[in-house]
Amino acid sequence: MKKILLIVSLLISSLAVSAQNTSQSYIEKFKENAIRIMHESGVPASIVLAVAMHESACGNSNIAQKLNNQFGVKGSSTSVYYKHKKKVHTSYKKYESVMDSFQDFARIVTERKQFSHLTEEFSHYDYIGWAKGIQHSGYCSSHKWATQVLDIIRKYQLNLYDENPVDQSQLAANPQ
Repeated sequence: MKKILLIVSLLISSLAVSAQNTSQSYIEKFKENAIRIMHESGVPASIVLAVAMHESACGNSNIAQKLNNQFGVKGSSTSVYYKHKKKVHTSYKKYESVMDSFQDFARIVTERKQFSHLTEEFSHYDYIGWAKGIQHSGYCSSHKWATQVLDIIRKYQLNLYDENPVDQSQLAANPQ
């Protein structure tokens, strides 16, 4: 009987873990969105992905799941979501989709006055400059933020998405 209970509890816990996003599944799910944002805005895809992964715990945070807010962006009005059947009022911005959240992040770091100099200073290949520039421009209060974002980029080699504007499948089909 104890063995059966142990097996059942292991199965249940493994199902709960598999329901959560992992870093790799998050990257696979949103890398194309990040690349599209890079081409539209000049913000490196690696920065978009790494900041989203860092701020949303790979899409597992409450605001990422309930509000599609991957970056912890606050809004001018109150959003409401439910957590454990309780109504939660929050100042975090609600988005219709994750892509909308990605686009808003790119807009913030390219159009807001405090960040607008970044597009002039850094190319979409300079993820290190972008991470440090975003931190120094006041995006976060942590002094370790840029280092944490850069660690994510390096660990998962997200900078590879910055360096190849050509579709990866085209390269595989037509090696030069």
